[in-house]
Amino acid sequence: MKYRPFGKTDFMVSALGFGAMRLPILDGDYSKIDEEKAIEMLHFAIDSGINYIDTAYVYHGGNSEVLVGKALKGGYREKVKIATKLPVWQVNNFDDADRILDEQLKRLDTSYIDFYLLHALNKDRWKKLKEMNIFKWVEKVLSEGKIKYIGFSFHDDLNTFKEIVDSYNWTFCQIQYNILNRNYQAGEEGLKYAAEKGLAVIIMEPLLGGRLAKEPPEEIKQLWNQAKNKRTPVEWALSWLWNQKEVSVVLSGMSTLEQVKENIEYASKYEVGSLTEEEIELVEKVAQKYNELRKVNCTECKYCMPCPQGIDIPWNFSIYNQAYMYNMYQEMKNDYMKKEKERAENCVECGICETKCPQNLPIRKLLKEVAEYFSK
Repeated sequence: MKYRPFGKTDFMVSALGFGAMRLPILDGDYSKIDEEKAIEMLHFAIDSGINYIDTAYVYHGGNSEVLVGKALKGGYREKVKIATKLPVWQVNNFDDADRILDEQLKRLDTSYIDFYLLHALNKDRWKKLKEMNIFKWVEKVLSEGKIKYIGFSFHDDLNTFKEIVDSYNWTFCQIQYNILNRNYQAGEEGLKYAAEKGLAVIIMEPLLGGRLAKEPPEEIKQLWNQAKNKRTPVEWALSWLWNQKEVSVVLSGMSTLEQVKENIEYASKYEVGSLTEEEIELVEKVAQKYNELRKVNCTECKYCMPCPQGIDIPWNFSIYNQAYMYNMYQEMKNDYMKKEKERAENCVECGICETKCPQNLPIRKLLKEVAEYFSK
C-alpha cells in the first residue's frame, strides 16, 4: 500500500480508502448488511494497509456506522481513521447536531471521530448553515474532543465550492471526481484550488457509481486496446486519479472481497507520475467518447430513494444508460417490463426526488424520457 500526505496534518493516508456505502446486503434490502462478509472485507482491507474508513449517518439506512463500529473492535480502531458525516438537511439547530453526533459516536462505539464532514453541501444547505452559524457548533465539538478535524463533502457548482473552501479553516474536503467528471461540480479546477489552500482532498465516485467498472462499450474497448500497457477499466480509472498530486485518498465503495483485493493491488502499484503523457491523452479520449454515449449522469447513490410512488429511480436510469450505451435495447426493455411498480411511467412529478439529488438531475424530465424510450 502506498501512502500520501493528508493536507496540513501529519497523517499519511493510504492511497485507497474504504467507502462503507455499498457494502454487501441481504435479500436485496439496502438496509440489511451482510455483516459477516462486510466485516471480513474491512478486516482484510485494514490488514492490507488501508487506514481511512468512510461512512455516513444515512448509509445503509443508518446501519453502515453500526457495522463499521463492530468491525473495528479487537484492536482495529487503533489502526484507522474514521470519517463520517453530519446530515445537514436534518439539522435545524445545534441541539439537532448534538443529538446526531452523539448517536454516531454510540453507533461507531468510539469516543471520538477523526474526520467529520458536513455532508453533501450545496448552495441552499450552505446558506442554511451560515444562518445557523454552524461554525460556532463546530468549534464547540472540536474543543470537546468529539471530533478531531472538520471538513465537508460537496455537490454543486465550482463557484459555490470555492466560496465554501474560503469560508473557514477546513482540514479537508470530499468531491466527486473521475475520468468523466473533470469539469463537473468542483471538478479538476476545484481539486487544485482546495489543494493549493492546504486542504486534503478526498475523492468519491472514482468509478462513477461502478459504471466505469462495467464491461465497456465496443467504441471504448477499441480505444483502450490502443494502449501499450494493458489495464482493466477499473485500473485505468484509479491510476489516473493517483497520478495527480492533489489527490489525497481515493474512496472506493466496494461490495465484495474480490473488489477489495483488486483495488488494493492497484493502490500498491500507482503513484504520482505513474502514467505517461501518451496514456493520459488516451484517458482523455476515452472520457470524451463516454460522454458522447451517456444519457443520464446518475451515480446510483440512492439519495433520491425511497420514491413515494415506489419507483426505483436509479434502476430506471441504469437500464436506460445500458440500453443506449451497450446496444442492449431489447434486453433492458425486458427487464423494464418485469417491474411494473418500479417503472418510470408511474412518476406523478411530485419532485421530492429532485430536492435530494446531489447531482441536481432533472429527474422528472428524465423519467419521462425513460418511459417514452421503453414504450417504443
